[in-house]
Amino acid sequence: MQITRAGEYGVLGLMHLARGHPGQRAMIDQVSRQERIPKSFLAKIFQSLAKAGLVRSIRGSGGGFALVKDPADISVLEIIEAVEGRIVFQRCKLAQPDCEHVGGCALCGLFERAQDGIKGALTQTSLRDLIRQQERINSTLAEKRGRG
Repeated sequence: MQITRAGEYGVLGLMHLARGHPGQRAMIDQVSRQERIPKSFLAKIFQSLAKAGLVRSIRGSGGGFALVKDPADISVLEIIEAVEGRIVFQRCKLAQPDCEHVGGCALCGLFERAQDGIKGALTQTSLRDLIRQQERINSTLAEKRGRG
């Protein structure tokens, strides 16, 4: 299982929206330019995020995209699964498992624990948490540049 650029870009795009004021709208070109994400790719990602109910699209002048929920109430897992689909490490957890060891495999148990750990970390981390962490990183980098 690998989280693709689409998943990463979905998180970065929502971080961009979340840095604005509540209800503030952003145009795809603005997000694309500032986050360095290809515009057409970002537009497709935002369509998935809108389908999942994480953003809403406003048409017309002054339109754009806006968050539907407070950044503290949006988990990173929600964003990634909205873009990537359900995170599944082992075949036996798929809707139609194609594993001959379903129900009796030690490896499946290990994968399940690993999956639970990753999904737990992604669930416990909100969009707001990520923004605060990025702000700390940016502050530390700025301090280092100032001393250098």
